[in-house]
Amino acid sequence: MRADLELIYDWVPEGAHVLDLACGDGVLLDTLSRRKQVTGYGLEIDPDGLTACVSRGVSVIEHNLDDGLGSFADNTYDLVIMTQALQALRRPDRMLDEMMRVAREGIITFPNFAYWRHRVYLGIRGYMPVSKSLPHAWYDTPNIHLSTFNDFEHLCREKGLMIVDRAVGVGDHRGHWSSRLWPNLFGEIAIFRVRRRP
Repeated sequence: MRADLELIYDWVPEGAHVLDLACGDGVLLDTLSRRKQVTGYGLEIDPDGLTACVSRGVSVIEHNLDDGLGSFADNTYDLVIMTQALQALRRPDRMLDEMMRVAREGIITFPNFAYWRHRVYLGIRGYMPVSKSLPHAWYDTPNIHLSTFNDFEHLCREKGLMIVDRAVGVGDHRGHWSSRLWPNLFGEIAIFRVRRRP
């Protein structure tokens, strides 16, 4: 699994009921169900992802996240996970509301646009950055709302959400001491665990 998925795996409690938004190939849900007896569903729109989920035996529903989570009742899951999809949504703020309606806790990951390599690339080359975490050119990218660690923390404060934990991914591994100390500058992937206030 990717480094961010390994960290998420550690944060998911044994036997939890999970909704995995934009679950991709289903590797996280598959691993969680086999090793931690987690139950739940994945939502995915990409046909290749749907096929991969089915071949793994992961329960998956074809669903466009921009349509919201209206077919899911309040508080039906222990945890909602969304990896590398927040930046591709038309209204990420509304999806965060929906996540916190469906479950008390959520785990969200997204590329940090303020990562130092992205800043240097833009500053020196004068072009939108292309990197492992932002692999598309500006004209064909699915990413429409790029943000930073600071932006997301500000959004959580505005919504009255509690940040339970946060972590940093850099490339294919977890961040080192500098990225934990200055995540907005040295963190390539932002990983947040948030909860509704009681």
